[in-house]
Amino acid sequence: MEEEIKEEFKKSGFSLDDEEEVLQKCLTFCINYNLKPSDLVSSWEVYYLNRQLDESTVRNAEMDGFLLHLQNEQKEAVVKEEPNLYIYSSKDVDMILNYDEEDMKEEVPGTPTDKSLKLNSEPFNSPPKSYGNGYSSGKPSKLVTPFGRRTDKFVVKFNINSLPVVENNDGEHDHGNLEDEIIKRAQPCKRCSLMVHRLGPEPGCRFMYDKIEDRFNALENRIRKHATALFASGLYEEPMDPTVASQRNIFAVGMICCDGEGRLNEKSIMLQSSVEHSGGCNVRLELHNLKQFSVFPGQIVGIEGQNPSGHCLIASKLVDSVPLSTTVAVNQHPTKKQALDLVVESTDSSYVQKEISALIASGPFTTTDNLFFEPLAELLAYAGRKLPQLLVLMGPFVDSEHPEVKKGAVDRSFDELFCQEILRRLQDHVEYAGSNVRVILVPSIRDAQHDFVFPQPAFDIHLPNLEHQITGLTNPGIFEANQF
Repeated sequence: MEEEIKEEFKKSGFSLDDEEEVLQKCLTFCINYNLKPSDLVSSWEVYYLNRQLDESTVRNAEMDGFLLHLQNEQKEAVVKEEPNLYIYSSKDVDMILNYDEEDMKEEVPGTPTDKSLKLNSEPFNSPPKSYGNGYSSGKPSKLVTPFGRRTDKFVVKFNINSLPVVENNDGEHDHGNLEDEIIKRAQPCKRCSLMVHRLGPEPGCRFMYDKIEDRFNALENRIRKHATALFASGLYEEPMDPTVASQRNIFAVGMICCDGEGRLNEKSIMLQSSVEHSGGCNVRLELHNLKQFSVFPGQIVGIEGQNPSGHCLIASKLVDSVPLSTTVAVNQHPTKKQALDLVVESTDSSYVQKEISALIASGPFTTTDNLFFEPLAELLAYAGRKLPQLLVLMGPFVDSEHPEVKKGAVDRSFDELFCQEILRRLQDHVEYAGSNVRVILVPSIRDAQHDFVFPQPAFDIHLPNLEHQITGLTNPGIFEANQF
């Protein structure tokens, strides 16, 4: 057969380099893949043309690549005969054997975006950077978000907390009965007090109908309200016009804005004061003398500083919050201040700090491959075991960035999906956990079934007999639970 292979190569115009080795390997290929010498040479011609080899010489160095070519041809032939047949490779076997290790390395499932986001660690002495539309001094943050990864895939395991395995009388493992017993034994000790401050738009409101005059008055009222509150605290002077040149320190209140359409940076920060103080004019704000700061467009701040030229306000202090009302007593008469201190002391001595157990989670509550809401089911199962007094869920619930929603593969409306997959699960949870459990739902601008205007109105939830337990909150919104 070796002579036949050699003759076939010569007929096709190919010469052999290292003839003995090449013929021995070609003979092995013919035996293993049940090929005739003519079929082998035909396959070599295809391989020769695909690789665009310059010389018409069959070299020993090309035998490994030719072997892969023969394997692919055999695989394609089998697939044509049986199209539903899957051929396993060595990579598939390694994946099956090392399945647990792969699960441990897998990222937390989330909704993909058009661009992949990479989190790069930065040294503390790195230069300031702007995030989003805000601008920060770049000081290190001590906040660390836990649970950045989860080790279990929902397609493999559905447990947040590992529970001991219990065998029933038939010798089978039973987790469900054990969880039921735990849920029945542990009930919330006391119902928490809840006060929702409805500062945002009401459900069903009409938006994008604002007049320019109304928008201007809303911004002006915000600046004036902050200026009045800061002056009433007694810690700051009466606000002045920051655009007027002055050699002495002044105190001004205004709104952070950008001098163009781009993002904030150290050269583009402007301060817009009220019409009452400056006629609504802007002045450039210099913050390089501050040790630490963080600002964003639309933020109302108080600034202490100098404006020697009339074109730039050099800040020596930035106030981004209104002080507590008790600080009014700083500049008051000593007798009145002493009486106020006694009242505060007596209140503090008799005050007993309240406690609250809360579970807070943020969406999306689906994996990227389906809309079965498996993470939400697991979260509610965990809440059923721990039974917190307050459960706060933040959107998105029906994520508009989910692949199935993007390509229109959902067979239900978004409202039906929200009612059946979210509200029905929460209704079952609060009915089973008891009347002491409270749930707060906060929407997201990525919720497909809700208005994507900001600020967002609360969800319009109508659940008979459960309205006091499942409450909607605006985005952003404020609520108090057990005086927190």
